Amino acid sequence: MSPPRTTPVAIALPGVEEARTLTTAVHGRLRDDLIACRIRPGEKLLIGLLAQRFKVSAAIIREALSRLLADGLVVAEDQRGFRASPLTLPDLRDLAETRAEIECLALRRSMARGDAAWRDELQASWTALRTSRHPLPADGAEAHDSWSALHARFHAALVGACGLDWLMRFRTTLYEQSERYRRMSRLVRGLSRDVQAEHGQIVKAVQDGLVEDAVALLAAHLRRTAEDIEAAARNQGLGDAIAPLSRWGQGA
Repeated sequence: MSPPRTTPVAIALPGVEEARTLTTAVHGRLRDDLIACRIRPGEKLLIGLLAQRFKVSAAIIREALSRLLADGLVVAEDQRGFRASPLTLPDLRDLAETRAEIECLALRRSMARGDAAWRDELQASWTALRTSRHPLPADGAEAHDSWSALHARFHAALVGACGLDWLMRFRTTLYEQSERYRRMSRLVRGLSRDVQAEHGQIVKAVQDGLVEDAVALLAAHLRRTAEDIEAAARNQGLGDAIAPLSRWGQGA
């Protein structure tokens, strides 16, 4: 089995603070790779290979993986180490519905509480996303990562005036988990969807102060990816476990 595709960080330096800094760096790199599905769902995370690749100690890798376990991005197996969390259709359905409930509540609050600064950030984030080219499945990781950053900024701006810290923490966790499915969905053949048009409709409803329309459009937008992936999975004869990714067309 080939090792997970990750990027070296730095050579570990002695001392507690240096170890903490390296752990944070490794955690961030692994987190990005897991969310982008560069480490594939269900893939075994071998501590020795990761330590060699990142040029750090096994202890730092274990600490980083423990943090990712708390994030829900990896799972621990008794006496067998860690794996990237699997992607499954039941989890996708649950996640899509939970995210729709949380994010729509946050949008309602933002539209009720939002000030000029919130509206300016929403417009700026939408302009940046709208004027960027949506990457194609065959495009490289850099193009997908760049667009994904703009996409994350836009969705965060929509709900940026919510005003409830705990709600926004839950929302961030749900967004990151959903992003794994969205990033994987680009591998599915036959999807036809104008995502930018959906974004534009949401923005217009928000700008026009149409709360119910904005909430309904956002909910439909969030559920659409789950529906598309589930339909494609069923059409291709996959079960509830969405794996292996090599069966989904273009590759990671």
